[in-house]
Amino acid sequence: MSLGRGPFGDARAPGPDAAVYVISVAAELTGLHPQTLRTYERMGLITPGRTGGGGRRYSHRDIELLRTIADLTAAGIGIEGVRRILDLENRAAALQARNEELQSELAATREALRDALASRRAVAPSKLPALRTPEVGQSLVVWRRGR
Repeated sequence: MSLGRGPFGDARAPGPDAAVYVISVAAELTGLHPQTLRTYERMGLITPGRTGGGGRRYSHRDIELLRTIADLTAAGIGIEGVRRILDLENRAAALQARNEELQSELAATREALRDALASRRAVAPSKLPALRTPEVGQSLVVWRRGR
């Protein structure tokens, strides 16, 4: 095996969701005890990957989450508070992603509408009153006399 290559000969680093760290390494990287990691898993705060034999494997994203949990608990926030904070952060991230998706969809729809209107105007004027451009002298003003 050459330098800079993974065990299967590819030079790519594992992605942030690749479960590569055993529990002892994850505990050392986060400064937490391995039993604390097991407790957090039991409480549903984290879900590490599993090997075929049942061993836990933590990803880089899991390590970052564990560090966040450790920072929050060190600041005096209880586990239920941590759970609520993580849930709200996940919801905010999901809403932001959905918002960006909807904005790009709206932009694409607007562009398609502009193209459709441009091609339609080039062919023939619209017969729909909302899309027709007003001609000079065709304006109508409603006026009521004061009583």
